[in-house]
Amino acid sequence: MNIKLIVTLDKVLKEKDMTQKELVELIKDKTGESIRPASVSELYNNQRKSLNRELIELIASVLEIDEASKLIEFKIN
Repeated sequence: MNIKLIVTLDKVLKEKDMTQKELVELIKDKTGESIRPASVSELYNNQRKSLNRELIELIASVLEIDEASKLIEFKIN
């Protein structure tokens, strides 16, 4: 069995009718943290080999996500 971790940020942002740029701005406005738009893009497109816990926590906080399963899932091949 092969398991792959998938970040579902694309689905979350579509549900909230929000762009990646708007998410970066929201994080800055709500937390004062500046993050690279490329970091959000890499998560959105599942191009990261490892996850930045702090970034995931910032995203979950500003989007008011209270369950990890709303942002991360496992794909079993």
